[in-house]
Parts: sequence; C-alpha cells; structure tokens
Amino acid sequence: MREYGLTLLVTAAVTYLLTPLVRRAAVTFGALLPARDRDVHAAPTPRMGGLAMYLGVAAGLIAARSMVPLRTTFSGTGLIVGLLGAGGLIVLVGIIDDRWGISALGKLVGQVAAAYVLFQSGAQLGSFPEPQNHLFVLTHNEQIVLTILVVVATINAVNFIDGLDGLAAGIVCIAAMSFFVYYYSLAKHFGLSAEAVPALASIVLAGVCLGFLPHNFFPAKIFMGDTGSMLLGLMLAYVPIWAINSLDYESLSLQSKVNRFPEILPLLLPAAVMVIPYVDLLRAVVRRTRAGQSPFAPDNKHLHHRLLEIGHSHRSSVLILYAWAALFAGTVVGLSILTTPLIVLAGTTLAAVLVLALLSMPRLRWWKRAQVPRPAVTVPARAGHTVPGPAGNGQVAADPVAYDRVAPGPAGNGQHGPGPYYQAMPDPAWPGPDPAWPGPDPARPGPDPGQHGPTALASGQPEQSDATAPMPLPAARASGTIVP
Repeated sequence: MREYGLTLLVTAAVTYLLTPLVRRAAVTFGALLPARDRDVHAAPTPRMGGLAMYLGVAAGLIAARSMVPLRTTFSGTGLIVGLLGAGGLIVLVGIIDDRWGISALGKLVGQVAAAYVLFQSGAQLGSFPEPQNHLFVLTHNEQIVLTILVVVATINAVNFIDGLDGLAAGIVCIAAMSFFVYYYSLAKHFGLSAEAVPALASIVLAGVCLGFLPHNFFPAKIFMGDTGSMLLGLMLAYVPIWAINSLDYESLSLQSKVNRFPEILPLLLPAAVMVIPYVDLLRAVVRRTRAGQSPFAPDNKHLHHRLLEIGHSHRSSVLILYAWAALFAGTVVGLSILTTPLIVLAGTTLAAVLVLALLSMPRLRWWKRAQVPRPAVTVPARAGHTVPGPAGNGQVAADPVAYDRVAPGPAGNGQHGPGPYYQAMPDPAWPGPDPAWPGPDPARPGPDPGQHGPTALASGQPEQSDATAPMPLPAARASGTIVP
C-alpha cells in the first residue's frame, strides 16, 4: 500500500508543480479560451492544462516502475505503451485543438486512433462473464469495435462534463479512487494479482486529478482543455477495460467477501462509477439529435448548467455533482467488497439519495415552502381600514378583518415580491354589518396616498387622511374589497 501511496504523491506533486509552467506556456502560445455564451467564465483563460497531467502520468509510472513491489506490474502488460503511447497521441490532438481548433470529425479520428493504440497495448474487451462460470467470448473484430466504442464514448463523456471549474477533474478523481479501492482489494486481499495493473493505473489517474485541482477549482487559473479532458477519459476507460479482460471470474466467485454477484459487479462498477459523465453524454446526444443538430454541437443544457439554472452557485453545483458521483461509486464498491448486510447498504443508500435530492432540487425542500410568499387574494375586510393597493392608495373595506400578519410583496404595491403586504384575517368577534347603515358619505374626502399603505400599517400607527387629523370611522360597516 505504501508503494501506491508514494506513486500517488509523486504524480500529484509533479502535476501540481508543472501546471503553473504550462499555464505560462499556454499564454505565450496563445492557447486561451475566450468567454462564450455557454461558458461561465467572464475573461479569457489559459487552457492546455492536460499537458501537465500527461507529464504527471509519466512521472508517476516512472516512480512506480522503480519500486520493487510494483515492478512486476509492468512485465508483459503493455501499461507504458497503453498510457503513454495512446495518451501521448490524444494529448497531441488536444494541444492542436486547444490552440487552433479542430472539427468534431478531426477530433473523432484522433480519438479512434488513440483507442486503437490502447487496444494494441493489450486493453481489450474480449469476453464477458455469464452465470455458472461461463464466458461470452467476442470475435477479434468485435473486440476492436467494442473497445474503440467504449474508449471514444468515455473520452467524450468526460469532455462533456468539463463545463465548470474543477468538475471533470473531481468526478474523474472520485471514479479513479473507487476503481483503486475495488481492484486493490482484489489484488492484495483476494490474490487476484492481475488486477494490480488497473489498480496502479487508477492511482496514477487519481494523482493527476489531485495535482491539477488546486489550479482548476473555482475560480480556475487554468483549464485542462481538450488536452486534459480527453486524456482523463482515455485513462478512465483503460482501467475497467483491462480489468474486465484480465479478471478471473471463477476465482472471484470463490471469494467469500466478493461473491454476491460476481457475474455482474465487475460490469456494474464502471457504469456506476462513471454514471454522471455517461448520463450527461446520453442526454446531450438525444437532445441534440432530436433538435436536428450534430451530437457534438455545443450547448448550455448539461447537468451542471441545469444546477446553475435552478439557483445553485458555481461551487455548490460542482460539490453536489461530486456527492452524487461518490454516492453511486461508493454504493457499488461497498456492495462488492464489504460484508455489510444488503438491507443496511440499501437503507444507507436511500437515505443518501434523499439528502442529495433535497440538496440538488430546492423545490423539494418542504421546510422552506412556508417562506415562499403567497399572492394577495380578495378577502373580507373591516370597515374604516385601508388596505395597501397597487400604488399605496389603500381603499376602504368593510368586512371583518384584523391586520395582524405581514407577508412579503413589493413595497407599496401589495403584490407578490420582496416588500411587505398585509394578509386580512377574519375577526370572529365582529357581529356582522349593520343593515341600517346607509353607506359611505360621498362628501367625505378620500384617503391621502402619502399617509396610507404598508409603511403606515406596519409601523402600528393609526392611519390618517392627512398629516394633522385622524380619519373618522363610519358609524356602521359596509362591504368592500381588498385590492392587491
């Protein structure tokens, strides 16, 4: 475990230290992202931060290879070629795109080429488990197509969620740590030594994210750009592809702590760990296709944009998505390697889902609904009392009310909004209107707008028709209407 921790530390430190240098190089090179309509930053920001990540990956692999306990992990596995070869190609494509820009088709060609290099390095989806220790084996051509499809989909999923400062790096870091916990447990505690490769790749991936996040969290000093998002997506796809292809399912089913669902958990884990990027990718493709656009056409309707629209701040939107990613990943990892009873795990997960749902969607917070102002309505009112109207010119109302409750509304207009208005409450002690009252005196002067309205009522002072004399109350009562 110490070797993995040291690898994490070296990778994070090199990435952290090189990122400011890459930032200066990006400014000199002209790799700046201007502020666009769909972006949340207001000024041009350097990108191409993925170059520092790539150098951090190289440093982490070199450090790991120099440690005797991890040296056998590199023997015959193609780990260097897979991560540095395919990663170098995708970084080159990203640098060109960050500086000059490339078409969606050009990026797709580069992603397919990098995925093919990854396939040739040994990361191949060749078989899948079936019940009773059987395997469903693919043909060679099917393996190529499926592997490239998964790699390209994961690259674009990470690229799509790279819309808020620190979002992509944090989500990928959570996914990488979840992968590491699972595959390290299989390799160290259950004797499945082949899973040391995805465990090492996961800890290197987590290290570059941790080293880059201090520079990229809101407010970001540098963006990872397509250089970084495509590199993270490539590495995130590499981990489960290698693990699924090398996992000994028969040995896995014999382990007492991981034998609950040995046929599906190795497949369910990647889906759960990467659920946020995949869901956002699927929504974007469906949304743009239905609108007659290219699936790669940019817009501002991603999951993080929706959180901003419903009132969350930049940081809270990112942290909420972190929490959802950690919940999904932690649930499946716990189901895989812990002996916790399923009912306890299910109850804990449901409670966490409820809490996160309340955090994510303010409309579900019932305890704040009472604070939401209600619109003014027409109700009975007591004679001789003025009620705030649209311009502060209260009208005389004559049905039973007691003005004892204040609710928000724009100041002076009695309508829904931030200022005060009065809600009329019935007076149970009032016996009712006097049928003998002939009605209001037409010769009586009307109320003075300067002395009526919410301010006078809220102060508790008696209402006045002018600055010197109190308004006389009628001898009887008549019906009237509160004008909101």
